[in-house]
Formats: sequence, structure tokens, C-alpha cells
Amino acid sequence: MENKQIAITEFGDVGVLAIQSSQVPQPQAGEVLVKVAFSGVNPIDVKTRAGLGWAATQNKDNLPWVPGYDISGQVVACGEGSKRFSSGDNVAGFIGFPLQGGGYSQYICVPEEVLSAVPDSVMLEAAAALPLAGQTAAQAINKAEVKEGERVLILAGAGGVGHLAVQIAVAAKAEVFTTCSESNLDYMATLGAHAINYKFAPASERVSDVDVLIDLVGGDTALDALKCLTDNARVITIPTLSAELICEKAKLLGFSASGMLVEPTPQQLDTMLYMVSVGILKTEIQKVFPMKQVQDAHSQVETGHTRGKILLDMQC
Repeated sequence: MENKQIAITEFGDVGVLAIQSSQVPQPQAGEVLVKVAFSGVNPIDVKTRAGLGWAATQNKDNLPWVPGYDISGQVVACGEGSKRFSSGDNVAGFIGFPLQGGGYSQYICVPEEVLSAVPDSVMLEAAAALPLAGQTAAQAINKAEVKEGERVLILAGAGGVGHLAVQIAVAAKAEVFTTCSESNLDYMATLGAHAINYKFAPASERVSDVDVLIDLVGGDTALDALKCLTDNARVITIPTLSAELICEKAKLLGFSASGMLVEPTPQQLDTMLYMVSVGILKTEIQKVFPMKQVQDAHSQVETGHTRGKILLDMQC
């Protein structure tokens, strides 16, 4: 049986992504072999493929390298001593972050403790949309210590992290504002947020007295959003390339600010899968691409205008 994987053959545009074949791996002690149904495509995958950021720097001598941190699928074999899962169980996980990757594979061995069981009522597509984006969203809201009644501004609320952050902040009973394009205004309203069309006017002209800024965009957009904040506001910025600049400027203005790198936490994924199973949290998937169309999937994520998540169907 062969194991098809999508690899970054060299750093560059989408043309450097290629499908390669290897043997299906054997699970070691404490591991399970997962037949991957869906793999999430995240902005970090696109950035790494282009040769930008830490994962690229660390892996430049390991090419071809298989990216991918989000998987959902089915356990097909268990290594010695693995007790949590049995063959046939549906699982999802945030795996190999940030240096190992490997999620763009049809079969992958992972330590069983990094996986979460997917409830029967949750589709595998929804489960694959949650690991990296969902935990980034939850950890940003937690780190900002969002409280009931506070005004929270989330930049890019319709994106993969954004649409989940909006729902988590709304569930925390905050008053949520978000920026999006015109086509997503109604969608953001259905999630319970006050939506601002950023093409019509910058956030600073539309909202004020904000207690918490969750910045998922960086750069000039984030600098503008600092003008919306009230005294002693808190800023969490996610894009690593501009984090230093945003934090420096925020602190000069008297705000507390920090960047954030998401940490894989299986218990948190368990909670989010439960929230999806009972309808508290909804995942939005713009499109599922067959694995052979991975270049198109990367091109879509690169537009910066994806509603929710892009997934790869790893079995077709």
C-alpha cells in the first residue's frame, strides 16, 4: 500500500508543491496510524512554502518537507502500549507543530496523546477545521482575558481563526466588533458580531472605546485599529511578521500587548469538538479541494479572502 504525501520540494510559489509516494508507516509504541480524511490548509503552510518564517528557516535543509498541522481521519492500526484508541475510531489533532508537520499525508503515525476523539455527531470536515485555527482563537481570547460586557474588536472575523474567535468571544458575552469585506457582513451578523466593512472605512472611523483588540491581520490595519482602543486596553497580535512592531506601538500608547504562538492542547480540542457537537460552535468551510489540487488550495488561502477554512481531501 502506498502513502501519497504533498511535499514542498523547494521554497517558492504554488508550483513547488508536489505529490510524492512513500511506504505506509508502522506505528511505534504509544502511536496510532491514522488514515487521514481531511487536512487543513493554514496561512502558516503558505508562508512556509514561500520560505518565510521560523518553520521555513528550520526546515530549509530538510526539503522535500511535508507540511500540514491539522488532520482528521480514522485510526487504522495501534502501536504497542497504545490504549486510548481502537482501530476504526474517528480522531482529529493538531500535529507536528511547528517543525515536524506531516499532515498533508494519506497515512501518518502520531503519538496517541496528541489526538482527540471526534464525537459521532461531528463531521470529519468540521473536525479538520478546528485544531490550529480553533486553538489559536481560543488561546487568543483566553490570553486577552476577555470578560462579559467588554468591547472586543477582532480583525478579519470571517477568516479561519476569525470566525471561531468571534463565536468564542460572543459566547463569553462580550460585545464583539469585527472587520470584513462586504460579502461577509451578513455572515458576521449571524455569528453575533457588529461587522465593519473595512473597504468602506478603516476601523478607527467606525468603532471606539474598545477594551480588547485581537489582531489577525497585522501591519497598517492593526496600527489603525490601535486608535479604537480605550485606556488600559489589551492587545493580542497573531501574525508573527509584524508582532514586534504592533506590540511596540501599542505599549508606547499605554496598552498591554503581546504576540502569541499557539500551543497544541488536546484537551482544548476536546472541548471545541464538544462545542461543535452541541451546536455552540459552528465551523465554516469555504471549499474542500482534492489533494491533487493542492496548488489551487494554496492559491485560495493566499488571497487572504477565505471565509472560514480550506481543507484538502486526502483520499481523492
